[in-house]
Amino acid sequence: MKPGLSLRMSQHLALTPQLQQSIKLLQLSTLELEQEVEQMLDDNPFLERVSEEAPREEFGISHEDTPVSADVREAEAQPLSTAPGTTTTSDVQDAGAEAGAETTSSTESLDWEGDGTVEVSHDDSEWGGDAPARNHTSSGGDDDEADAIDLARSHESLTDHLHQQALSLRLSEVDTAAVRFLIESLNDDGYLEESLAELALELAGNDAPMEELEELVHRFTVGLRLLQSLDPAGVGARHLGECLTLQLHAMNQEEEGDPAVIEVALSICRDSLDLLARRDVKRITQACGAGEELTRAAMNLIARLEPRPGRRFADVQRQIIVPDVIVKNIGRGAQMRFSVQLNPDIMPRLRVHDVYANAMRGARGSDGHPALQQRLQEARWFIKNVQQRFDTILRVSTAIVERQKNFFVHGELAMRPLVLRDIADELGLHESTISRVTTAKYMSTPQGTFELKYFFGSGLGTETGGSASSTAVKALIKQLLSSENPKKPLSDSKIADMLAEQGIECARRTVAKYREALKIPPANLRKAV
Repeated sequence: MKPGLSLRMSQHLALTPQLQQSIKLLQLSTLELEQEVEQMLDDNPFLERVSEEAPREEFGISHEDTPVSADVREAEAQPLSTAPGTTTTSDVQDAGAEAGAETTSSTESLDWEGDGTVEVSHDDSEWGGDAPARNHTSSGGDDDEADAIDLARSHESLTDHLHQQALSLRLSEVDTAAVRFLIESLNDDGYLEESLAELALELAGNDAPMEELEELVHRFTVGLRLLQSLDPAGVGARHLGECLTLQLHAMNQEEEGDPAVIEVALSICRDSLDLLARRDVKRITQACGAGEELTRAAMNLIARLEPRPGRRFADVQRQIIVPDVIVKNIGRGAQMRFSVQLNPDIMPRLRVHDVYANAMRGARGSDGHPALQQRLQEARWFIKNVQQRFDTILRVSTAIVERQKNFFVHGELAMRPLVLRDIADELGLHESTISRVTTAKYMSTPQGTFELKYFFGSGLGTETGGSASSTAVKALIKQLLSSENPKKPLSDSKIADMLAEQGIECARRTVAKYREALKIPPANLRKAV
């Protein structure tokens, strides 16, 4: 084969650093965005937060171009590379703008107050006339929310609670160290997952002599017995059966409950937990050698025990959800509208540091000017990408509210089928962009707070030729199961037949999948004993 030269034309998509940053910011959650902002503020001296006293520029309201300096115009003259389906817009009220629309206005600040609000009218004709809105939000107001956050931050962990109790025990230094080590080895639920031998080997090392390991196991055995005597009852257990047994022993010592019932419950926890999970009363009665009435009383007693002793010490602060978008209903009946706005509390107020930017303009031609110019450009791109992130979130949220208006009035049963492509086609964005926007972003609504992905769901066929949302079908299944006879629970086949009577075509396997998604056990486990 002879060597030769040839020309070939090809196209490929190049992700610029600015575009990579835009995509990264779009998929970050609120907490992650705040961390990214703090990191950028530490790394880039040209970026600063806007003080409360500084003049504020309204976001999403004004459509006039903001005056900018020559340096900014020079930087903005470089075109913004956009991936397929990304859009830059400052007119967030026009959610149905033409695909690919971009604003030409530029700014060196990102300071939002009274951010753009979009109103969506509600057409209730499909539901047969006026229907009052149901408001499930709490009436406590901002003070209640602040109190909840303060309470979450000031909670006592399980480890701290146990260490505090251990201080009251009169123990030797060795036993105190063993108890403290075991406390630190518990998981969040209060269980000791590793065996005492494994803990001893972990503490002493692989090269430790056998006598030392045996001594450590002995000390841990004594320490574990002391740990299991602390509050909450059941802490320090190595498995569920031991956890329940510890709680039953504590009840027996405190003379709470019928001793005969506790004795049968102890027997069940020791030998028949698998039968208890299947609620097999007959076989449990035979295994325990007690009467059926006493066995049922013992099963009910076990059901009231706490399988996770550390549950009440969970770090509730990690479970606090701060919504990115707030939806409020305005008016009533046929005049009802929905206001969609960004949460101003999570929107960072950023700008380019004027003093440093002006100093750099006076240092043109110096050796360090190109590097400083690069950092200034990075600050401007970061501000622009953060603004684009919130613009896109608001546009997508507005489109979701427009599609799911009936949900905000009537709840889950009124949810419509909706897929990512529907919103992507409406806004001229790519499906991957919609997926990034709806992940780990939350919307506060009159029905509660939901992740944006919650409003998307596939459709099931109906007898009329239409489709029903899978979310609505799940809500209907949950409603049917909540009103079932506990002694004769509905099977998956029966639920499928009941849905068919209402015109919804849903197979038994689909019902089982939705029931499992709702974390509802099968009929044999729901049957009342």
